Amino acid sequence: MTESEFLDLAESTLDRIESAFDRLFEQDVVDVECKRSGNVLEIEFVDNGSKIIVNSQAPLQEMWIAARSGGFHYKRVGDEWRNTRDDSELFASLSQYATEQGGAPVKLD
Repeated sequence: MTESEFLDLAESTLDRIESAFDRLFEQDVVDVECKRSGNVLEIEFVDNGSKIIVNSQAPLQEMWIAARSGGFHYKRVGDEWRNTRDDSELFASLSQYATEQGGAPVKLD
């Protein structure tokens, strides 16, 4: 994948994550605020002040997540972002981290 292709894919992934959390907030599933600065998306859980940070790392062509449970790296494999350690999928993992931190069941599509 070229750098340009990665940047486009990373941007669309961050947009998709932000839109999903905005929908969950509007549906009153979880109280979150999303803030975006360039390639960094900060998801703050209002009730407890905890955060999940999602950002792209262009030199490595990876998406990174920092959550209470740790730091995780995801590489593109086919049509999915897969964890470089345990092969879990990014959106499934992010759903789990958000559920743990937000106190309500979160499922991101």
